[in-house]
Amino acid sequence: MPSGKEIVRLAKEAIREHPEAFEALLEFERTGRLPKVGYKTRANFTIDAALLRRFREYCRQKGMKMSAVLEKHIEEELQLQAPASVR
Repeated sequence: MPSGKEIVRLAKEAIREHPEAFEALLEFERTGRLPKVGYKTRANFTIDAALLRRFREYCRQKGMKMSAVLEKHIEEELQLQAPASVR
């Protein structure tokens, strides 16, 4: 069984890694309602119009959501850029 110091360390690590879950618990304590965790947000950016048309058509043909494809590629890019110790 972990010691008290180990439990505190693990709790702090969990809060640092998943702050949205703990914010949801605080909201539940305050309101009695548990909000959804993992909200998505709308992003606005500029992209070449022809590229966007091709991407939209590609996703339509493959039956994929554009946002899901972008999220996947952003995650891959961030993993490529992360130092080896963070991966």
